[in-house]
Amino acid sequence: MQYNFNLPKTTEEKKWAMLVHFSALSGLFIPFGNLLGPLVVWLLKKDQSVFVDDQGKEALNFQLSMLIYSLISGLLIIVGIGIVLLVIIGILVLVLSVLAGIKANEGVYYRYPFTFRLIQ
Repeated sequence: MQYNFNLPKTTEEKKWAMLVHFSALSGLFIPFGNLLGPLVVWLLKKDQSVFVDDQGKEALNFQLSMLIYSLISGLLIIVGIGIVLLVIIGILVLVLSVLAGIKANEGVYYRYPFTFRLIQ
């Protein structure tokens, strides 16, 4: 699907897009909250806004990618590098989720680095 990136976004759209990224931080307190938070917000608002739909997919793709990287890092604990990689992944998730939320609140179509685009 092609998006017109120049369309103005309403305050409501920016708020929900920001929330979809920030909801991933619920994973710090709730098991699998990093996936469930963005999924719930995206499912509630995806049909009402192209911007929220796009950012919801982006947030879910990033969280799924980080889950895959974490599983691989968990296996690499055997050779000693996995713990370091898990710490790096944790820091990336925290920093990039906050950055994405801020950019979404500015109306920017944010793209996470290191992300597999699993959900189109």
